[in-house]
Amino acid sequence: MNTYLLFKSLHLIAVISWMAGLLYLPRIFVYHSENTNEIIVKVFKTMEWKLYFFIMTPAMTLSWLFGLLLIHEIGFGQLSNLWLQLKLILVVILTIYHFYLGHLLNKFKFDQNQKSSKFYRYINEIPTLLLIFIIFVVIFKPI
Repeated sequence: MNTYLLFKSLHLIAVISWMAGLLYLPRIFVYHSENTNEIIVKVFKTMEWKLYFFIMTPAMTLSWLFGLLLIHEIGFGQLSNLWLQLKLILVVILTIYHFYLGHLLNKFKFDQNQKSSKFYRYINEIPTLLLIFIIFVVIFKPI
């Protein structure tokens, strides 16, 4: 079996799962921030928590694991390629965004959210832009 293709497939599956969560959680935050009904707020808190801890965080961890295994497969000398450095920088930014969403999740958990639904609509675009840049860098390897 070709381990490179196995790791690449598992990496893509993990990244797709992670991205789904990164795109969906801020959308839940939009509706959560607009709602004051105690029962519905409790449902949002449960949804947010499960999404972050049962889907997003494991998917992020697996994305990193299989990504690093891919780099190991092609050789760590490939880290000298600017396209790979740029991809890793963008993935680090995506990871920071992930943990920022975790910070916002805690604000909601303790009913301390002070951000508007408009704020969450705007930050929901961040992972989309990063994903677009990452895909173009990986496919075209422009540098």
